[in-house]
Amino acid sequence: MTPAVGPREVGTPLGPARVHRDEPDHDPRGTLVLGSGAGGGVAAADLTALAAGAAAAGWRVLRVDQPWRVAGKRIAPAPPRLDEGWTAVLAGLRADGDLAGALVLGGRSAGARVACRTAAEQCADGVLALAFPLHPPGRPEKSRAGELRGVGVPLLVVQGERDAFGRPGEVTAALGGHPGEVRAVPGDHALTRDVAAVVAAAVDWLPRF
Repeated sequence: MTPAVGPREVGTPLGPARVHRDEPDHDPRGTLVLGSGAGGGVAAADLTALAAGAAAAGWRVLRVDQPWRVAGKRIAPAPPRLDEGWTAVLAGLRADGDLAGALVLGGRSAGARVACRTAAEQCADGVLALAFPLHPPGRPEKSRAGELRGVGVPLLVVQGERDAFGRPGEVTAALGGHPGEVRAVPGDHALTRDVAAVVAAAVDWLPRF
């Protein structure tokens, strides 16, 4: 794996986003684009480790700090605005020729939701969702199952066994027979208890592309 390339800014209608790049040692097998959760940036332990692991496995990895994060805001905007910023970033990356090979969109928590909602319109080949927030803690009636069911391409959800936003069994049930795999890993929504297990689940799944 080559050393991580310094971040660069990509303009969007909501302000600049920041893209962090990890490159493989050879021509990339594909591109994995990852978004952060609502409560943190792309320096989160699982995203950082996944970027290194996927790059070592031959993938170009682009971690995206959305405009609200770059602007220093603490609260994420509403989903339509998140999708707007994400879509603009992908358009800029595509125009610059940065989306080489198969395209897998993903992220953790809120970033996973964005990837699921935009996969079809972005012609993604797959979606990798870390800690998908199926519902607010203690509010299973506020389900976001529709976002999972609407992906339409191969989907992997890596979910903590004690995730208060939806345990692996809940996510499997929410798929309701729609295409998708759920891998349970130790820990809660933060996915910090066994980061190696998170990376292993993702890297084991990526070769299908």
